[in-house]
Parts: sequence; structure tokens; C-alpha cells
Amino acid sequence: MEEDSLNRPCGALVIGGSAGSLQVLFQLLPILKPALTFPVILVLHRRNSADSTLSEVLSSKNQNPVKEVEDKDPVLPGNVYLAPADYHLLVERDFTFSLDYSEKVNFSRPSIDVTFESVAEVYGRLAVALLLSGANEDGTKGFLSVKSSGGRTIVQDPETAQMPFMPHHAITHSSVDYILNITQMADLINRL
Repeated sequence: MEEDSLNRPCGALVIGGSAGSLQVLFQLLPILKPALTFPVILVLHRRNSADSTLSEVLSSKNQNPVKEVEDKDPVLPGNVYLAPADYHLLVERDFTFSLDYSEKVNFSRPSIDVTFESVAEVYGRLAVALLLSGANEDGTKGFLSVKSSGGRTIVQDPETAQMPFMPHHAITHSSVDYILNITQMADLINRL
């Protein structure tokens, strides 16, 4: 990884995860510093009937405001945004969110790949993507988009993942900058 990667500002941090990732977020969010200078966008595979209190639960674990995204919400630094169940989440060039109900990607809606690709297109080299525990290939194609736009990629160490398939697939099929445990992830994010 190039030396200046931590000195380069972060435009947006997008975190994707599936099975086993919620436990990681419950540990990661409380150790993030308050008033982050960039938005954090969470894309989690959830059931269509997912309890709408997930944003409240995440908010109780975090010093930064947490909001489940609504269509056309502005993307603002210092906030944690949660993709709603059963919608793809995209970031538009005017730095607003849009929700999309098109077909599932990797059997998922929201799809991590869709959001990673969208963030890569809008933020370019200022995009940072983090992939957590999960049991399918979602996220790998999006990682390739983030890397080709000059952004940075982080994967949860598969040894620490409840479901290591997703991070392992990203490591073996794309270019990953960092492979980290939860404490290392928090340290890196807090230095962005």
C-alpha cells in the first residue's frame, strides 16, 4: 500500500457485510471517534421484514448519528447511514442518496456491490470500502470498482469472521489494501 494512503482524505467510507457482520459493527462503532469528517455508509444483507429498530440499536452503539436512508437524503460527513431493507442504495453525483428496487444482485437487495460501485464512481480515489463477514460473493466486484477508481479497500481478516467466505473471496479475487481485525479496523478508520 502506498505510504500516502492514510494522509489522503476520505470522501466516504462504505461498509458492507452479511452473516456475522452485525456483531462486528457492535464492536467497531463504539470505538470510532465522534464527529468523523466523512460519511459512513452501511450496507447489510437484511430480511425484507427487517425490524426498523436496527438503526436505533446501531445508534446506541455509536457516537455519530445513525440514520436509515430515505430517497434523496443528502450525504453528510459525520453521519452513519444504513441502507434500508430490500432496496439497493446508490450515491448520486450531487451527493444525495437514491433507492433502487431493481433485481437482486448476488441474491441480495441491498447489494454491497451496487453501493461500492456507486461510491467508487462518485468519490473516486477518496472512496474507502470495508468488507466484513458474510457467506456469498457480494462485495468483490464492488472492490474492483473502488480499486480501479483509485480508492482504498479493507477486508475483515477471515480468521476473525464468523462467516469467512465473503472476505476470503474478496482477498482471492480482487486487490485488497488491508486485511484487519476489528481493533485494527477502528484504528485505521480513526486515522482517515
